[in-house]
Amino acid sequence: MRKIGLVGLMTATLAGCGGTLSGAGPYKGDIETKNSTYKLVEINATTIAPFMRGTVKAPLARITNPAPQAVRLMGGDVLNILITDNVAEGVGLFAPLSTGGTQFKVRIDDQGMISLPYVGHQFVAGMTLVQVENMLRQRLKGVTTDVQAHVDLVGDLSGSVLVAGAVKAPGRFSTLQGPLTLLDAINQAGGPVLEPHLVNVTVRNGSQVTTLNYEDVLNGNNAVLRPNSEIVLDRARQRFVAMGAVGEPGLHDLPQQNTSLLDALGAVGGLNERNANPQGVFVFRMDDTQADTKPTVMRIDMRDPAAIFYAKQIMIRPDDTIYVTNAAVYEWQKIIGPIVQTMVLGRAVGVNYK
Repeated sequence: MRKIGLVGLMTATLAGCGGTLSGAGPYKGDIETKNSTYKLVEINATTIAPFMRGTVKAPLARITNPAPQAVRLMGGDVLNILITDNVAEGVGLFAPLSTGGTQFKVRIDDQGMISLPYVGHQFVAGMTLVQVENMLRQRLKGVTTDVQAHVDLVGDLSGSVLVAGAVKAPGRFSTLQGPLTLLDAINQAGGPVLEPHLVNVTVRNGSQVTTLNYEDVLNGNNAVLRPNSEIVLDRARQRFVAMGAVGEPGLHDLPQQNTSLLDALGAVGGLNERNANPQGVFVFRMDDTQADTKPTVMRIDMRDPAAIFYAKQIMIRPDDTIYVTNAAVYEWQKIIGPIVQTMVLGRAVGVNYK
């Protein structure tokens, strides 16, 4: 009776192994033979060329010259207006220049209007500072003698830029001290919260939208911002998946902009020496450029000393999957282990019956 029970226990244990022996994915042999839906490439000196790093662009030597641009006024801007009368003090409507003139600080309302004595309500949204000065002189002509007007922008909603997203201190930043470049604005916002290659920068200026990787901006693609631009920093999709017998399986950020297979393996703790099959290192890649193109599976034999150099040259793309299969001996241990445990348990049960 004990033998029947022991056999039944062993049978049940082995039956349960069927769902656990697959590990994190398919076996090495299955990947190498069942390739009707993908293209399997054995990486060696003759096949590696299409997967190697392209020409790396050298940083640009140019320096962005922040030349001033015309500011068009809008609602919310604050103006400092100086009006002078070229007459003796106390005679004219406005103070003479020798005494500092008459100053007004006005905010453009939500309708784009300002209001001044002897000028009334005037629409100034969309005008430049020079155009506002000319308008004031024209409106005051005949009201006073030899009037002069000077307008300064002291609160520049129209000339400011907005920085939002993955920065340390998002906000709106003034251009009163001079034009801002893209790097100026990002630096004033505290810089990005992620590594440069993991950040995309989108610039909107009302007429066009441009998206750059922040590392490319640092390499010389800086630009002067138009007034009232919006800059949004967000996470670039620069991730890969590591599966199987690696130190840290899971979803990971690419450690740098041009990440090699060797870099990626290092970022996930390398191959697990206890159970990895170094001859079964695979890279699964979808090709989204053409709808009818099969996915590609690359296999590299890390037992080959030259494979270290191959792995350093193969570039990992975003959304690639690195999969390291288990060694055959480890798969065998997964079969033998439950059997041995069952036999030991059966022996212990037999001893107890005696």
